[in-house]
Amino acid sequence: MAENRFQSGMPCWMDLSVPDLDAARHFYSAVVGWVVPPGNPDFGGYTIAAFNGDAVAGIGPMMGSPVTAWTLYFASDDADATQAAIVQAGGAIVVPAGDVGAFGRMLIAADPTGAVFGVWQADQMDGFDAPGTTGSFAWCDLRSTDPDTARAFYTEVFGFAYTPMEMAGPSYGTFSLGADGPPMGGMGDMMGNEGIPPHWLVYFATADADSAAAAARAQGGTVFADPFDTPFGRMVPMADPFGAPFWAVQLPAA
Repeated sequence: MAENRFQSGMPCWMDLSVPDLDAARHFYSAVVGWVVPPGNPDFGGYTIAAFNGDAVAGIGPMMGSPVTAWTLYFASDDADATQAAIVQAGGAIVVPAGDVGAFGRMLIAADPTGAVFGVWQADQMDGFDAPGTTGSFAWCDLRSTDPDTARAFYTEVFGFAYTPMEMAGPSYGTFSLGADGPPMGGMGDMMGNEGIPPHWLVYFATADADSAAAAARAQGGTVFADPFDTPFGRMVPMADPFGAPFWAVQLPAA
């Protein structure tokens, strides 16, 4: 078993199911700079995207669900115990806990507001490499129709603590493992995304947000707003050609 770098409750992996794997490979290579090999037939066509040799995300062919969206996974020391905690806290199990070869054990669930997420118990693979650096996972947000219910759920399941961030709106705050832990992501209301289901939103760190936006347009994606500056970096919201939303963020030098 490999050393696990992720404490239980930490975001540790993200993956995507798409109707056209080759098109997705070309899109994310152009937009984020990933190297995305062809799908591995031993794992149903699933492939691991890399940046500078670091594993950053998984992409695979669609397996039944008509919705294309990124799935964010949280680390767990015991996926079966986390599954029981999810049900106890009012969540629903979408895909029950099961082994993924020798890599680990996973499940897919939905919180009480309907946002889907994954749980990963590491064995030979613990998660993405180099989070917080260019080409890898940078941040995550929960967009929910009922943030209070969502916060109570994730506190019960993972032990999250919350810190308000009023500059981002009255419902928004960051979450951490314990009150003294570093922020790992944010939770808030739908923030203008009414009309679509609650969801976890992933942010990818990019070397140049403007170039990422231009590449997304050229590759058939949708850019919802021009890149803009924030205290946390230059950001741009977009979706891939299949409708999966994400943000690209050009992190500040500090």
